[in-house]
Amino acid sequence: MFPDQRLFINGTFSPSVEENPTFFTTTNPATSTPLARVHEASPRDLQYAVDAATKAFETWSRTTPIERSRILNKAVSILRARSDEIAGAESLDTGKPFSETSTVDVPTGADVLEYFAGVCLSGLEGKMIRLREKAWAYTTKEPLGVCVGIGAWNYPIQIALWKCAPALAAGNTFIFKPSEVTPLTANILAEVFTTAGLPSGVFNVVHGGGGVGAWLSNCSGVAKISFTGQVETGKKVYSSAAGSSLKNVTLELGGKSPFIVFPDADLNLAADAAMVANFYSCGQVCTNGTRVFVHSSIKSKFEKLLLERVRDGIRAGDPLDPNVNFGPLVSEGHSKKVKTYIRHGEEVDRARLLCGGLKGTVSLPDGKGLEKGFFVAPTIFTDCSDSMLICREEIFGPVLSILTYETEEEVVRRANDTELGLAAGVFTRDIDTAHRVIGKMNAGICWINTWGESPAEMPAGGWGLSGLGFENGSEALSQFVRTRSVLVENGRFPAVFSKS
Repeated sequence: MFPDQRLFINGTFSPSVEENPTFFTTTNPATSTPLARVHEASPRDLQYAVDAATKAFETWSRTTPIERSRILNKAVSILRARSDEIAGAESLDTGKPFSETSTVDVPTGADVLEYFAGVCLSGLEGKMIRLREKAWAYTTKEPLGVCVGIGAWNYPIQIALWKCAPALAAGNTFIFKPSEVTPLTANILAEVFTTAGLPSGVFNVVHGGGGVGAWLSNCSGVAKISFTGQVETGKKVYSSAAGSSLKNVTLELGGKSPFIVFPDADLNLAADAAMVANFYSCGQVCTNGTRVFVHSSIKSKFEKLLLERVRDGIRAGDPLDPNVNFGPLVSEGHSKKVKTYIRHGEEVDRARLLCGGLKGTVSLPDGKGLEKGFFVAPTIFTDCSDSMLICREEIFGPVLSILTYETEEEVVRRANDTELGLAAGVFTRDIDTAHRVIGKMNAGICWINTWGESPAEMPAGGWGLSGLGFENGSEALSQFVRTRSVLVENGRFPAVFSKS
């Protein structure tokens, strides 16, 4: 068990101000055993956090970009020095293999913080506009105020940094609410910022469920909400943010992304990418390419390549084992949800099962208590159609659906036949085909002959019901500032209502 996870407000870890505080317990998904007791924030705690962040904004917003950059870069160094420790906590909390959390989650989160520590040195500059001989205008970029991040459970430390890095770099203060399913690394991040010298009240952590997020979304003292999660919850956040004070909002929501393989593609490369696009993080990635469109002429060969990789490449087990690359789903409730979709695919959609399914198993080592973990076998359905539930709704688990097509026009139309527009990928050796098809995809994040990488420099954001706004890239920094325009008149003001 980890120590009690307290709230972090105004530079201090402390319990709730309530006489009878509320707690919840997190679970290790690999063993179904308790991990930590977590203090849930009450409305009084949340108001205290907003007040502390509001007070801290008075001074943090006036620091120079170079001062902020120095502190954030020091935090980057600390994150990297503590990387294995943080990755281990992340693996226990999420069930994700240490081989992932230590090479992707923590390092890429640190990369994002380092990127914005640099971008803020030049990305917050205004401009001068000459209007006429004796008049000109200039603009300044001003921080918004108190910003809130509401995180998801699949990439806790990375998402926290994706949200707070541009906010802090721009001069805002921040309140982060991690998912109640995976809250552990948010408190470690608070420790990192404190050690780096971030002033009290600039970064705060509050714990709790949907009620905490709803309170923050409705709070008039909050200037911006950045939310990652399900589409329906995102709609509620958007509505609340608009209703209370017309807050700025960034939403990173769900996806049902097309993964298109053309006949001339390098099939080994495409098969490797399809494995990542469906089974990395046990399929719990919003950008996953779960609708795999394969030209009918290569379908059998592609299926064979996937089955070989599932058989020879999946290594399930204790997430802390560095040789393991496939862990459990994040919770019992989520594993039941994913199994319900698999059952529907088998019994209602009647898709042909290549591997996995409800009767599928993963080989687990004995003596580690993993038999009680929330493991679901990698599952591949084929002979699928667009109308099947498993091809229309986001499953968020290790479930890959293969669909065949005949023409480019057909696959483009079918790939875009969704209200979600998060990601898309094309695999082909023909550069003209690649750019032509990607140019027709209704998706905000696209890849050609690769899948999944979202570097700090690359803006990430969905279209349609997949979200609003961007994270990462210079676009993200611009969404944490507002523009002030000033017109300066050096000549005589022309009187309109003067005496004739």
